[in-house]
Order: sequence, then structure tokens, then C-alpha cells
Amino acid sequence: MSAGIIDFFVLTGFLGSGKTSLLRDVLTAETASDTAVIVNEAGEVGLDGVLLRESGDDVPMAMLSNGCVCCQVGSDLAFTIDRLIMAPRPDGLPPLRRIVLETSGLSMPGPVLRQLATLAEHRMRVAVVATYDLTRGLDVATFEEAAAQWAAAHRIVATKADLAPRALVDAPLAIAQLNPVAEAIADADRAAVVPTAFAPLTASLPLREVASDLTAAHPRLALCLVRPRGEIAYADLASWLDNVAGRLGERLLRIKGLVKVHEAPRPLLVESVGTVFSPPRQLTADKPPAPFIVVIARDIVRNELEQVEPSGLFAFSWREPEREAAKGGIRAEWVT
Repeated sequence: MSAGIIDFFVLTGFLGSGKTSLLRDVLTAETASDTAVIVNEAGEVGLDGVLLRESGDDVPMAMLSNGCVCCQVGSDLAFTIDRLIMAPRPDGLPPLRRIVLETSGLSMPGPVLRQLATLAEHRMRVAVVATYDLTRGLDVATFEEAAAQWAAAHRIVATKADLAPRALVDAPLAIAQLNPVAEAIADADRAAVVPTAFAPLTASLPLREVASDLTAAHPRLALCLVRPRGEIAYADLASWLDNVAGRLGERLLRIKGLVKVHEAPRPLLVESVGTVFSPPRQLTADKPPAPFIVVIARDIVRNELEQVEPSGLFAFSWREPEREAAKGGIRAEWVT
């Protein structure tokens, strides 16, 4: 059973992108004794353990020799997580502090996060970790599922570095093309990747400016850089964010940024994956960047955001992908 806040990681990534290999690294890490892993198919990660408990709730669990607890997703994800958290911890093991959920290669993170909303009593810090296959790079960005996974991610991990060492060098820029507010993890040392990718999400902070010279990675994906025209009221900010979510619905993939409001002495960090918003919190960094919000959405036209009420609060710069007819490629530029 858990004592305190649990860090919950949704491990996502397109088919064959290296999620299971990354998950195996989690299982074999020295820090695994306070970790639980939820997998779609237990056989995929080769579980060698003993049955932790027998019950009629259809949540099979196994414990590995290093203390990591693994289970399969039952018919209801929230129920599975609740049972996992409430299960008694074996003597000698630390309290449960981290859960990693491996999704299928065609899963969208948004619906998963909405199911987690019913588990507020467990005080979980939720983050999305996505894999970026260096051997295929941006080739899979044309798949809607892959684009949504990358756009939703707090951290994007470059995988298969041993097969594509040259691509590893360019991975941070490629990842920034997909999601400029995600933390890029590109390291040839596999042992160093796990502690970074699955470290406690104490602060998911956009502490850098978003580059204005990025190329587009998806023909249907648009990125909007929203600059507040000045300090605004919190009620106006909340209304605008709510109206953006309502207008775009499932097309909204990610919102992240900093906004200065009248009611707080420090800028507020605002963030959503899809239409699921994290509670705004004040930024504690000494030198925050200028206020901004990044909106990543699919199949959007410019005036959809610019007409959201209350209007007039923000200035908009767009990175709009367009296909080049002559070359069949994709280009993009920022326009105001």
C-alpha cells in the first residue's frame, strides 16, 4: 500500500518504437523496489515472478526478485490501479511510490488520463512519457496516433540509439519539432535513461523559450504560440482555457505555458494533455521566461483560437504546416 504521493507515468509510443524495451529497463533498475508496472500483456515483458495475491477481482499480480510489482490491466483501468495501490506491501519493501502504465502502440493518452480523474483520492502526480524511435524518426508522424502521443508527452525518450547513433545527435531538434515544450531525453547510455525519464515530476516547467525556426512534423498538426498582452485576471485566463478546450475538443492535444495573473505574485504554470488540465500552480524559478502559452492541436484553422472569448487578451503566432506541391514534402513557418 502507498504512503504519500505516487508518481504515475503513462508510457506511450507508436507500434514497435521501443516501449517494451524501455519498460524492461524500468523493471531491472536498482530503484524498482518502490515501483509497480501495469502492462497490457504480461507476457510482453517476460515476467518471472511469483503470484503476489489471489483474488476474484481479475487483477493478476506478480512480484519480481527486486521487489517490483507487476500486473495486467483488468477490464477497468481505474479499478486495476486502485487495487494495485491498496494491495498490502510485502515486509521489507518500501511503500509504493511510482507506477508505470504501458499503453498499446495505438492508444491516445487523453482517454487514459480521463480515467485517472476518478482516482484523485490517491494523490498521484501524472506524467506522459513517449518513445521516439530513432530508426524511423519523423516517418511515423503522419500517423494520427503517433502525433497525439508525442504532442501529449511531458518527456520524449529517444530509443534504439544502438541502431541509429547518428540520429541520436539530431534527436533533440527532431523532438522539439514534434513538441517544443516536452523534455527531450536522448542518451546512448541506457542505464542513464530510466532515472531521467521516470524521475519524480516535481516540476514540469517550460524554462526555455520556444524556438521560432522549427519545421513542421505533421501535415495536420498546428502549433500556436500565444503571448499574453499583459497581466490578466485569473478568471479571464480560466475562461479562455475552458473555452479553448470546449471549442477544440478531441482536436486539442496539448497546452503548456506561463501566465502572469493579477491574483498571484509569480507566474502560473498552466498545462493540459488533451482536455485534461492540471491544477495551475505558481512557478518558483528565479528567472522565468516571458509569459507564453503553447497550444498544439490537430485540424485547426487560425481564427478558431483567435475568436475564443474573452478575446483581445493574447497575441498569436502560428506554425502552420503546408505541403510543398513540387516536392511532396512539408514546410512550415511562424506567422503573426
